[in-house]
Amino acid sequence: MRALLRKIRETGRVAEPAPRRSGEGDAVLRGSVQVRHVDAGSCNGCEVEIGSAFGPVYDAERYGARLVASPRHADVLLVTGPVTRNMAEPLRKAYDATPAPKRVVAVGDCAHNCGVFAGGYGVEGAVADVIPVDVVVRGCPPEPPEIIEALRDLTGR
Repeated sequence: MRALLRKIRETGRVAEPAPRRSGEGDAVLRGSVQVRHVDAGSCNGCEVEIGSAFGPVYDAERYGARLVASPRHADVLLVTGPVTRNMAEPLRKAYDATPAPKRVVAVGDCAHNCGVFAGGYGVEGAVADVIPVDVVVRGCPPEPPEIIEALRDLTGR
């Protein structure tokens, strides 16, 4: 048992290096970010993956990303799904309530281009049609490491 504890203490926390992408203005969010998740009308596939990304296996919090309950406390809006007609105005209000500087991450193909819901009666459009988008995470649904990589790009950790 002591040998195992010694090995853990000597090894420390193991993580991949932060992704290196240069983006103008991103230095403002370096360190840690508070993330507000907004479901704009998804099938909940992306929500399962976001839950996994912030769960104990992938642990996005160790990279400085933390989920918060209000857009007023957030630096980043994590938006999933195509924006439905009923969610267009609440999404705009959440975006307006988020203090500057703020970033928007569109998670999943539906958030990027409406995916399989494109052209549907209740669909207003993609997230970029309603609010400005800074980062897109593609996939249906995207895997937790891809979501974490986008958040690490914002935090620089």
